[in-house]
Amino acid sequence: MRYIPAVIAMVALVALGSCGGRRVTGDISRACVASGRDAASPALCSCVQQVANQTLSASDQRRAVSFFENPEKAQESRVADGTAAFWTRYRAFTEAARAQCSR
Repeated sequence: MRYIPAVIAMVALVALGSCGGRRVTGDISRACVASGRDAASPALCSCVQQVANQTLSASDQRRAVSFFENPEKAQESRVADGTAAFWTRYRAFTEAARAQCSR
């Protein structure tokens, strides 16, 4: 249970396919590519960035970038912040990314 947010992010990356050839640059996309995960292709990471642009504020995106860099930080953050609002938005983002990018 401790690593649920990190696991959601990892599962989203592994389960995702490609969202087409469009390249979108952004903090999430760069963090995704830099994560070193096998599934983290430029096309996939661009798709994830597109979904982030549609579902997360700039502030939420900056926060989520740190989870790509250090998945354990997600759990620490979830426990420390005491609010569910960000995690509700973050889960919606991961679900939308999985649905849109796995085509």
